[in-house]
Amino acid sequence: MADRPHVLLSVATSIDGCIDDTSPQRLLLSNAADFDRVDQLRAESDAILIGGNTVRTDDPRLLVNSPARRAARVAAGKPEHPLKVTVTAGGELGPELRFWHSGGGKVVYTTDAGAARLRPVLAGTAGLAEVVGLGETVDFGPMLDDLAERGVRRLMVEGGGRIHTQFLAQGLADEVQWAVAPLLVGEAAAPRFVHPAEFPGGSTRRMRLLGASTVGDVVLLRYAPKEGALG
Repeated sequence: MADRPHVLLSVATSIDGCIDDTSPQRLLLSNAADFDRVDQLRAESDAILIGGNTVRTDDPRLLVNSPARRAARVAAGKPEHPLKVTVTAGGELGPELRFWHSGGGKVVYTTDAGAARLRPVLAGTAGLAEVVGLGETVDFGPMLDDLAERGVRRLMVEGGGRIHTQFLAQGLADEVQWAVAPLLVGEAAAPRFVHPAEFPGGSTRRMRLLGASTVGDVVLLRYAPKEGALG
């Protein structure tokens, strides 16, 4: 079995830990320089993963935006864009979403029941995505094993909160890059970076800080979740 990919969680939040507000428009937390930093991370990745709820809510194209970075990927023998990956338990993803209609390959990981629902819609003659059933539940470990077999060595995870929480709770994240924007959302119903869960080591475990820097008015914090010390 191939080694599992290096898993990088990439997130931008407000100071109070929100990844969005409750308005119909997406809240832009990053500035132009930070968006460019994220584009570089995408260009360096073999695959980019988001949850099914993020696909439905934001309907992102999830592409490398810089022509120069796309050209560099092609020159290195890679696809122009990383593999796009999503995870859904119920399989409630329609074929009209922009996610399927741009970029290169797409893979959906779901339950066996979700796969039965999605394959007629996305796979086969539709040719929009490969659908992989992982059993009664979506286990992130076997998902990473399958991505490794596909040649994915570096996986970038862009959310949402439930997905980030699962990677952290299962001890599967190698790095967190967290951009903190200088604003407060203050809404109890706003989506959060991390949800309540049982995390490895609990509240006594301190992650190793890899670096802290500023990107315009955003502060970028980098942590290694697997390298924390138990207090």
